[in-house]
Order: sequence, then C-alpha cells, then structure tokens
Amino acid sequence: MAREMGLFGYAIDQEWGGLGLDLTQEVELAMELGYTTLAFRSMFGTNNGIAGQVLVNFGTDPQKAAWLERIASGEVVASFALTEAGAGSNPAGLRTRAARVEGGWALSGEKRFITNAPLADLFMVFARVVGADGDGQIAVFLVPGDAPGLTVGPHDKKMGQEGAWTADVHLDDVRVDDDALVGGAVEVGYRAAMTSLAKGRVHIAALAVGQAQRALDESVSYAATATQGGTPIGDFQLVQAMLADQQTGVMAGRSLVREAARAYVSGEDRRIAPSAAKLYCTEMAGRVADLAVQVHGGSGYMRESTVERIYRDVRLLRLYEGTSEIQRLIIGSNLIRRQRQS
Repeated sequence: MAREMGLFGYAIDQEWGGLGLDLTQEVELAMELGYTTLAFRSMFGTNNGIAGQVLVNFGTDPQKAAWLERIASGEVVASFALTEAGAGSNPAGLRTRAARVEGGWALSGEKRFITNAPLADLFMVFARVVGADGDGQIAVFLVPGDAPGLTVGPHDKKMGQEGAWTADVHLDDVRVDDDALVGGAVEVGYRAAMTSLAKGRVHIAALAVGQAQRALDESVSYAATATQGGTPIGDFQLVQAMLADQQTGVMAGRSLVREAARAYVSGEDRRIAPSAAKLYCTEMAGRVADLAVQVHGGSGYMRESTVERIYRDVRLLRLYEGTSEIQRLIIGSNLIRRQRQS
C-alpha cells in the first residue's frame, strides 16, 4: 500500500518516478505521518530522506539512473550508514576506512544504529579515505546489501519505535568499483552528509509536531470524558493549564517548521533554521508527551495507552540526525560566523 501511494518516493524528482515534493510540501505530509506512528514513517522515510537525498543531490547521472527509480518505487530500500560507536552527531570521529585497490575501493569498519539495515538493498556508506588521494577526507560509497564482506547484526531492542528496525552493519574488506564512489569524487562525502542531515532535520521537526498534536488530542479527549469525584477532569483549572501549554507548544512548533522549510527551499537559511526547528520541536514534543501522560494519570503509564507509546517514541527524536546539544552548537556557531561575515 505504501508503494502504491508513492510514499517511497515523495521527495524524489518526478523524472525518477517520485512525486517531487519540495520541503514546504514535504513537512505538511510529515506532520500527518507523525500523527500516526513514527515507526511506520521510518519504513520509507530513509528512501526519501538522508539516504535518497545523497543520490538526488550528489550522485552522478549513471548512479541516479541505476538506483533512483528503484528507490522511488520502493523496489530498493536504501539505508544511510554514517553513525559509528565513536562518531554519532559529529562525523569527525569516523573510523570506517576506504582504501584504494585495483579498480576500486576496499571498505572496512563498523556502523551502529543504522535504520532499515536488516531490510536494506543499498547502503550509503561513509568512510574515511586512507593512503590515497584525498587521504583523511570522508567519502560516501554505494554498497549493495548483498556485497561480500557486508553483514548486518540482529535488529536492536529499543525503548520505543520498535517497528523501525535498526542494526549494526559490519564491513570486512568490502570491495566496490570506482563507480560506487558517490559523485565520482572523495570530497563529496562530507558535503553529502551535512546537506542530507540539514534537510532531514526539518523533516524530523515536522514529525515531532505531528506526534505532539496526537498527544494533545489524546489529552483533550481524555480530559473531556474522564471523571474524578464525578467531575470531568477537564473542568479542573490545573488540567486546563497543562492542555494550554501543550497547545501553545504545538502551534509554535508548526509555525517554526513551516518557516524553516520555506527558508530552506528559498535558500535563505539552510544552516540555522533546520537546527532551530529540530531543537525546539523535538524538545517540545517531549514536554507535550510528558504532559499527556500526566493528564491521563495512572492510565497514561499503562502499555495499552496511546500516550505511553508516544512518550517512548518521541524520546529518540532528540538523539538521531544530530542531538539537541549538537543543534545548539550549530545554531550558536553560525550566529557568530554570520555576525563576523557581516
């Protein structure tokens, strides 16, 4: 059904079989998807997002022709293999190695928490070049899921988003041809990672707004019907205050997401705005989810409660694609850089 609806390619250009949504349109869809379940979105989110965008923005024409149409249709599940045990939000600590061999490259290293790894047909593998032109730089390679030497560990057991499968990826002397180097140049890798992550942060912010809206709606519904001492709890002013804080956060987050998407599409701001949106909206979703559990009382702590699932699911939003701490560093450093340049 997701394939039939075009969900694997909504952010991929129409010439490759996608829907070609720009980011202002994509965030509207993301807020709706966020209202359902974050795990459902992850099934096709990486094809459209951080993995697919590497090829959309930096792939050579032959690379695009080989993969993008199949990625957009859902025939191929793509995975973004950047994170390592010692290199998460900041890829400077990347240890996976890419060494020159005759006719191509040999990749060795370990990746961690890689979304869709157990299902992936194609990995965008980021590795540090050693002993060749571009020594020390980060490059990105297209690695088929069935490449000899590539193995995927068991899927991770997580606090939330259980339906979004992540796992470790091990690369033991994985050989790829020269045409697997994205963009045909080593220096493309770091820019590809940063560009894909910046756009992805606006998308994550929109998902957070969707989840927060769902938590708010669940809270309002419960407050209007549940009673305490024969009185609907929604009549109590302290409960109303919690609902008001939730509503304010959701409205502010939605406005920020739309503004960040507009600035990204126009090219006005592709650094500060994405990080500000992700920082505020993911933190806000955590607060709104916490208040939702509080409004529900003991029933909100039970596994059968929707808000209990939301509470666990949204916690991850503050970690992946750049932690809240990293977003603060990006915002602060770019504000100073902007001032100095002016």
